[in-house]
Amino acid sequence: MSFADLVPDPSALERIATGSTWAEGPCWVPASRTLRWSDIPGNRILQWHAETGVVDAYAEGVEFTNGRVLDRDGSIVQCSHGLRRVERDRGGEVTVIVDRWAGGRLNSPNDVVVASDGAVWFTDPAYGITQPREGHPGVREYGDHWVFRCGPDGSDLRPAVTDVDEPNGLAFSPDERVLYVASSSGALPVIRAYDVDGARVKNGREFARLGTDEGIPDGIRVDAHGNVWSSSHRGVVVFDADGDRLGTIPVPEVVSNLCFGGDDGSDLFLTATTSVYRVRTSTRDAVVR
Repeated sequence: MSFADLVPDPSALERIATGSTWAEGPCWVPASRTLRWSDIPGNRILQWHAETGVVDAYAEGVEFTNGRVLDRDGSIVQCSHGLRRVERDRGGEVTVIVDRWAGGRLNSPNDVVVASDGAVWFTDPAYGITQPREGHPGVREYGDHWVFRCGPDGSDLRPAVTDVDEPNGLAFSPDERVLYVASSSGALPVIRAYDVDGARVKNGREFARLGTDEGIPDGIRVDAHGNVWSSSHRGVVVFDADGDRLGTIPVPEVVSNLCFGGDDGSDLFLTATTSVYRVRTSTRDAVVR
């Protein structure tokens, strides 16, 4: 499948919302036909209503939430920088899933995916304790930055990936046999791939890297064909399942994250610095709920 097949008209990019200070963590919520995202320094969660185009605040004083994903039951699993935890929002009632590893607090969970068995996988860099606008000052209590996995209720928490300097976005291949992890380290900004073996991963390798003028990969998504869609400083870069570049969607702001959504699942929503953009595609997310 060519890039033109995937994105018939990249120039049809539409800005549907603006006014964030740093927009992140987009998630399409089918039940309400809304797009939900974080304005991290603004310490609020915003939402765009597909029916009316109205943007309003879903919640404020949210302890600097970041990435989020739709859970298998339609609730939202999200990352909290401020509370250093992964949490579940079920109809506005927010509860903790996990916040500690080996007796110490997590750093500041950043992005999250839910596997078909309900397991929660999340990245844990330290931006929420090192960036003043994104959380609260703190220390790395387990001394590193890992990707973790736990059960739907937070049980059986264990490190899954420990060889990425600053793990950020993550996503599964359509068959969940491969986990992709974006490394936002300035020293080695790449997307890595791992073979999934139950609760473990192995055979870590470099999958793809952005161009020298494209900055770092942040949020990533995988579509139903196995293509990997990565945020960048210049737009969205799309790679096929072999890591070969297919094409780029130019965006006038630094893109932080992305998700598929809309009524038929083929709209691509991008959070980019102050704004949220939408472009039509001919594909859908690898995971459809």
